[in-house]
Amino acid sequence: MSETKQKIALFIDADNAPASKFEDVLSEVAKYGVVTIRKAYGNWKSAFLKPWEDLLHEYAIQPIQQYDLTKGKNASDIALVIDAMDVMYTKDIDVMCFVSSDCDFTPMVTRALAEGKVVLGFGERKTPSPFVNACSKFLFLDEEVKQNGAAPEKPKNIKSDTKLINLLRTAIEATEDEDTGWATLGAVGSHISNKTSFDTRNYGYRNLSSLVSAIDLFELKRGPGNSYLVRDKRKKKAH
Repeated sequence: MSETKQKIALFIDADNAPASKFEDVLSEVAKYGVVTIRKAYGNWKSAFLKPWEDLLHEYAIQPIQQYDLTKGKNASDIALVIDAMDVMYTKDIDVMCFVSSDCDFTPMVTRALAEGKVVLGFGERKTPSPFVNACSKFLFLDEEVKQNGAAPEKPKNIKSDTKLINLLRTAIEATEDEDTGWATLGAVGSHISNKTSFDTRNYGYRNLSSLVSAIDLFELKRGPGNSYLVRDKRKKKAH
């Protein structure tokens, strides 16, 4: 992560995001730089947004009013995307952050990435998977992400998460030494990050080494310079 203070634009879909988790969002975003733009979209006439309204002055968030003009249509999503596009092309911004659980902002994220921006996403588990996977990093807000970066309670049966296991196996295979089957854990993590949004805290672990060691399908050992090496146990049988 860069040591320079990157400039961040934060866009909140207040209709579809929990206000109670906003401090967690700010804590994570602070690792990347300084938030220079903070906007929250929603129908501020609605009592539903009272929890967000209480945060506006405390965190210097600019509220953007969007009336519910058509039933079933979220005008806030459209306004948010328009403003985000405007900011991306007219402001000096390095990181774009979207807080929403319901809307699929994938096209917006894809365009931001193409423009060289880092894209952070925050939402609940119901967030559309294309949006989750398109982000540089996405954290689920219905997991208890502590301000000190601690992971939430570990989920059960992580070994049965086929998508996760395949993701790890593919990354290991792509970066492993052809003769030994061992891959450096750092290279594995980079390979995964280049393909999809991934954060070990969403699985209940603070880092990749603790996640891998918890799954008995992989071997983990110290390598040169105290780095970690990982290998698929199926390779062990072949060597």
